[in-house]
Amino acid sequence: MSDAAFADAADPFAEPLEPPMDERPALGERVLNQDEIDSLLGFDLGEDDASERSGIRAIINSALVSYERLPMLEIVFDRLVRLMTTSLRNFTSDNVEVSLDNISSIRFGDYLNSIPLPAILAVFRAEELDNYGLLTVDSNLIYSIVDVLLGGRRGTAALRIEGRPYTTIERVLVQRMIEVVLNDARAAFEPLTPVHFNLDRLETNPRFAAIARPANAAILVKLRIDMEDRGGRIELLLPYATLEPIRKMLLQQFMGEKFGRDNIWEGHLATELWTTGTEVRAVLDEQQLPLSRVLDLKVGDTLMLNATPDSEVSVRAGAIPLTVGRMGRKGQHIAVRVEAPVNVEAASSLMKGRR
Repeated sequence: MSDAAFADAADPFAEPLEPPMDERPALGERVLNQDEIDSLLGFDLGEDDASERSGIRAIINSALVSYERLPMLEIVFDRLVRLMTTSLRNFTSDNVEVSLDNISSIRFGDYLNSIPLPAILAVFRAEELDNYGLLTVDSNLIYSIVDVLLGGRRGTAALRIEGRPYTTIERVLVQRMIEVVLNDARAAFEPLTPVHFNLDRLETNPRFAAIARPANAAILVKLRIDMEDRGGRIELLLPYATLEPIRKMLLQQFMGEKFGRDNIWEGHLATELWTTGTEVRAVLDEQQLPLSRVLDLKVGDTLMLNATPDSEVSVRAGAIPLTVGRMGRKGQHIAVRVEAPVNVEAASSLMKGRR
């Protein structure tokens, strides 16, 4: 060993020897730690933030559920919140506040797997839409409704006994509340389209509440119901297949929060209709002649009518008969006296044809 090498080995404060060039890390290269890798992939978020995923996981899941924005549906559920606030106050005789948490799109299978148990699932049928929907009531709201309807005192937490099935009394009381909510949903959709939501059955196991294929997309509406120190959540799920018959209506744009009937426009339209002039004809008689005879008609030819002075005259608007009358004279003018009521169905069809 040389003197220099011996000196380097003996001196603990000597500068370390540099590694060969091929063993050195590249300049500017940085190794990611586990937290940064999870953030990049989108796996570091909790279950509550599932709708706000980022990274590669968000790109993968973005193609799984296609959420089509339905502007009119948001107005329908906003109207539902207002109706439920009033109806549930009358139902419980308590101060009830209903709020809309969010409207999202989800796969039906993912929703069934995410339902927190225990819960009551109500399967209802939309008669005019010929399909089903799902309404979920969580355990907090179930015990709160039972406590309120049976006279529980305010300020005391509802008694919960986990691990047991719901009693008949609890199911009946929750069923009455669900029927109130479904009736409000019918009223909320009524300005847009008439639809009746009829309760089909109550389930406590999500496997028995399968109303669509697991991969089918659905609209999920989360409603929060607060009764002072008590309350819970209702979740309303409507598959896209249920909304398909009224999809064009739900895609319509809106101004503000008003939709459905417009009283100002109805009054203006009625006024204009009453002042609209309509041309009517008094038909004395009709005859069918061969085309050859019609072509041979000359000036001075006489056509004999199968009508007498007392025969009824058909009053028509175009080809639609409205009523009948009799010919007469009023002053220097020929007049027709109406002898029968106006045919309302014929007049309605005439108005529809003019629109």
